[in-house]
Amino acid sequence: MFHLDTLSTLVAATLVLLLGRKLVHTVPLFKKYTIPEPVAGGLLAALALLVLKKSMGWEVDFDMSLKDPLMLAFFATIGLNANLSSLRAGGKVLGTFLIVVVGLLLMQNAIGIGMAKMLGLDPLMGLLAGSITLSGGHGTGAAWSKLFVERYGFANATEVAMACATFGLVLGGLIGGPVARYLVKHSSTPDGNPDDQAVPTAFEKPDVGRMITSLVMIETIAMIAICLTLGKIVAHWLVGTTFELPTFVCVLFVGVILSNGLALLGFYRVFERAVSVLGNVSLSLFLAMALMSLKLWELASLALPMIAILAVQTVAMALYAVFVTYRMMGKNYDAAVLAAGHCGFGLGATPTAIANMQAITERFGPSHTAFLVVPMVGAFFIDIVNALVIKLYLLLPIFG
Repeated sequence: MFHLDTLSTLVAATLVLLLGRKLVHTVPLFKKYTIPEPVAGGLLAALALLVLKKSMGWEVDFDMSLKDPLMLAFFATIGLNANLSSLRAGGKVLGTFLIVVVGLLLMQNAIGIGMAKMLGLDPLMGLLAGSITLSGGHGTGAAWSKLFVERYGFANATEVAMACATFGLVLGGLIGGPVARYLVKHSSTPDGNPDDQAVPTAFEKPDVGRMITSLVMIETIAMIAICLTLGKIVAHWLVGTTFELPTFVCVLFVGVILSNGLALLGFYRVFERAVSVLGNVSLSLFLAMALMSLKLWELASLALPMIAILAVQTVAMALYAVFVTYRMMGKNYDAAVLAAGHCGFGLGATPTAIANMQAITERFGPSHTAFLVVPMVGAFFIDIVNALVIKLYLLLPIFG
C-alpha cells in the first residue's frame, strides 16, 4: 500500500489533467467523440492502478481531503455567477428542461424497479440503481442508503449505492460527447455554432484569456470561502427537517443570495472572470481526483444482475437524450449541448455535465442557453425534485 498525502495527491491530480489534455488532443478517438479531459486522464490512471493491483498486488491510497472542498468551491462559483435577471430571461427554457429532467427521473426508477423484480432482486436495489444514485450522485446515494438500512433493513444498501454512483459518474462522462456529436451533425447547424461576440458565461470557455488582478482574486477567494462556511451552517441547521438538503445545494444557494444581494444593494459586484477561473480549476481538480481514485476492482463486486440494470440505464439515458431532451429543447445546437449536459448529470453529477458541455463548446462553438440552464437545474432543482419522486415511488405497495 502506497499512501499519497494531500500535496502528493494534488500533484497527481494535476498530472492526470495534463495527461487527459494530451490524450484528447492526440488520440483521434477521444477527439472525435469529445471526451472531457479529466475523464480521459482520470480513467487511464484508474486503469493503470487496476493493472498494478491485479498484477503486482500494489495499491495506491490517495488523501482525498481536498476533494469535497473543491466540489463545494465549484458549486459556490455557480451560485456566485447566477444572475437572477438572466435566469428570469431564460425562464421558459429552464421550465421546459425541468419537465424533461422529471421525465428521466420517473423513467430511471421505473427501469430500476422493473428490472429488479424481473431478475428476482429486492425492489430497493432497483430504486438505488435508479434516480437515487444516477441522477442524485454519491451524496444522494449515501443519504438514501442510510434510510434504507435503518427503515427497510437493506443491509448492503450503502455499498450498492456507492458502486452504482461510481458507475454512473464514469458512463456519464463517456456517453455525453458521442451523443452530442451525433446530435450536432444532425441538427440545423451541423458545423456547430461559430464564435459570437457575446461575452462567454462563467464555464463556457475555460481556456479563454481573462485579465485578473491579485486583489480581485483575493476578493473572489473570500466570497467562495464565505459561501462554503455559511452553506455548511445552513446545511447543518436543516439536518433532520423536511427541508434537509445536501451541503453543496446550500453552498450554491448562499452564493446566489450573496452575489445578487450585494449587486442589488450596490455594495459589490462579483467579478465573473475571476469566479469562472477558480470555478474551472476546482471543477477540473475535483473530477481528476474522483476518477483517478476509482477502485475499479470494487466495481467487479457488483452482482451480474446489477451490472445488467446499470447497462440498461445507460442505454436508456442515451436514447432519452436523443429522442426526448434534444427534441423537447428545440432540435438545434443548444439542444444538442443540453443533451450532453443531461447525460452528465442524468448518470453522474453536475461537474460531469459541465465537463461534457465544455468539451462540445470548445469544438463546435458557444451555447449560452445550455450554460445558463444546466448548472441551476443540475445543481439545485434536481435534488429537490428527485427527493419528491423517490418519496412518491416509496409509497408503492411493493415497498410497504
